Amino acid sequence: MSQSEQLNSAAGPLPKAQSRVGKQPVAVPRGVSIVAQGSELRVQGPKGVVLRPLPLGVTVAQEDGFARVDASSCGRQSNQMQGLVRALLQAQVKGVTEGYKVALDLYGVGYRAELASSKLTLLLGLSHPVVVEVPKDISVKIETVDEGGTKRPRIHLESVDNQLLGQFRSKVKSFRPPEPYKGKGVRIMGEKIREKAGKSGAKGR
Repeated sequence: MSQSEQLNSAAGPLPKAQSRVGKQPVAVPRGVSIVAQGSELRVQGPKGVVLRPLPLGVTVAQEDGFARVDASSCGRQSNQMQGLVRALLQAQVKGVTEGYKVALDLYGVGYRAELASSKLTLLLGLSHPVVVEVPKDISVKIETVDEGGTKRPRIHLESVDNQLLGQFRSKVKSFRPPEPYKGKGVRIMGEKIREKAGKSGAKGR
């Protein structure tokens, strides 16, 4: 046995490497419960429940107002999963305590939005109305805003699940993305569109 091996043997096993982000504890407010069972991570709080898949080799434990994510092996992939699960867990905790919100503005003459039961109907200057099913974990409210004398519909979306909310927002926006000449389309509230100059007609004709 070499001298370095003898030193390592005397000092005991090397400490397990952990993700720099993943090893940081997540603060868990009062009234929030975290259950890691099998391949599922369940977080429940005042606003609802959010479920996420839990990768193999990653464990989550809640104690003394904090949740800690641990990886059972010291491989690179396990460390990456530790950091990913920690980030998702933090988003879950925020979702069940504060929730996530986003608003979409409809820019265009005659653009309208109507909500009936769980169906959102959009009139976006197309040849037909767009009807989209609203997921049960997303709440929708529609209002008409007046900015400088110009009225437009605004769709408010709210959910405890930030991933589901982001997917639905992108889906609604994809039906009529903002065009770069007049800015017509579906925009996230406050989104700025870099408008292009229109083609000018030939002069001298």
